[in-house]
Amino acid sequence: APHGHPSLRNLFDDAPTPHIAHSPRTHHRDYYVATDGSFFGDGAGIGVIVETGDGDCLFRIARADDAPDNNTAEYRALAVGLDSLSAHAPETARVGLLMDHDGLAENVNAATLGMESPDWPDRPTAVPDPGLDRWRAIRSHLDSFADVRAACVGSDRNPAHVLANAPEEYTHVTGTPTRPTRRDWDVPPTSRADRHADD
Repeated sequence: APHGHPSLRNLFDDAPTPHIAHSPRTHHRDYYVATDGSFFGDGAGIGVIVETGDGDCLFRIARADDAPDNNTAEYRALAVGLDSLSAHAPETARVGLLMDHDGLAENVNAATLGMESPDWPDRPTAVPDPGLDRWRAIRSHLDSFADVRAACVGSDRNPAHVLANAPEEYTHVTGTPTRPTRRDWDVPPTSRADRHADD
């Protein structure tokens, strides 16, 4: 589905990050997550792509949804992406989010900056009412990683856009990650666990 697009890392590096004054090139991430939610009038769709910092695709998600409007679909897509990543990434992970919804990216960055600094102004977050439950889930996931930043791209550059807009055509790309779960990463492999420092 994302054929012809640069890696998520390259897209993230070239995209503006609301509330972040310096270039996102200074924040190299362990994982990059592109999300998109679309509303068709008679249905909705969610698209998610997750890559490592090296550009390896871990998984994609394309599925129909019942969001009542486009804004809510965007929040649902991000919640799905973070939920999927959280089951497979360690808590020390630095995550870059890529989306084409300015308001959502601004809310994410404002929330993460507020979590890092109690002096950050407590500004109200404009979240669509049907998306409030998803926003609470998003906030929980943001707090569970070492660092998260969101960047915005145009929908024509968001590789998750096509998955969200035609989920029935891309259900075959939806798969489970092949990397170890967070629990598997807590202990080094047996071949290393018994080695001494001078081995």
